[in-house]
Amino acid sequence: MVVRDRRRIDPETGQVKTVTEEVPVDEAGAPEGGRHASADEVEAEIVPEIISEELSLKTELDERTKDLQRLQAEFANYRKRVDRDRESVVVNAKASVVNELLAVLDDLERAAVHGDLTGAFKAVADKLTATLQRVGLEPFGHENEPFDPSVHEAVQHDTSPDVQGPTVTAVLRRGYRIGEKTLRPALVAVTDHEPGAPAQEWAEPSEGQPDGSADRN
Repeated sequence: MVVRDRRRIDPETGQVKTVTEEVPVDEAGAPEGGRHASADEVEAEIVPEIISEELSLKTELDERTKDLQRLQAEFANYRKRVDRDRESVVVNAKASVVNELLAVLDDLERAAVHGDLTGAFKAVADKLTATLQRVGLEPFGHENEPFDPSVHEAVQHDTSPDVQGPTVTAVLRRGYRIGEKTLRPALVAVTDHEPGAPAQEWAEPSEGQPDGSADRN
């Protein structure tokens, strides 16, 4: 209980007191009986600040997300480039060794054509060929396949009505590749399409000219 002395005369001195009225305040610090801010007013002051802070955080999050996506893309490209370079090094290393053996393969192929590849010699040749195929060596250049200037080198040329377009009709030297790397092109003979000659029309022989030809002076 609070007791307030509201007497205007000081009982001890008999003088008129100068009273300074204290204004009581509530727990929130507002004058008792005064007007408190409404919830709508508080919301109008606080909500914009919250929205502004939320937008700022969202913008920062978007920037960090883009940075992360960019780093992931750069790392993926780097990994692909490393894998591609590693594969290229392996293919080039294989090619440098196999190139030295292509002449041996040519000799083996010629020996097989002449019937000289028999017995133990044939067994060794088959083993060598199988080993080179396992490391990725692939022969190309076969008769009756379409001519491709990117892998075929034409050293002979002919025409014939029996083909529809440029066609390999003879393989003079086999071509080889490892993966997508061409070690050497195939030397081939190419035949182009030649339309057949039109049938010649002859006139009916006239009387007195059994051979059907006219007299020429």
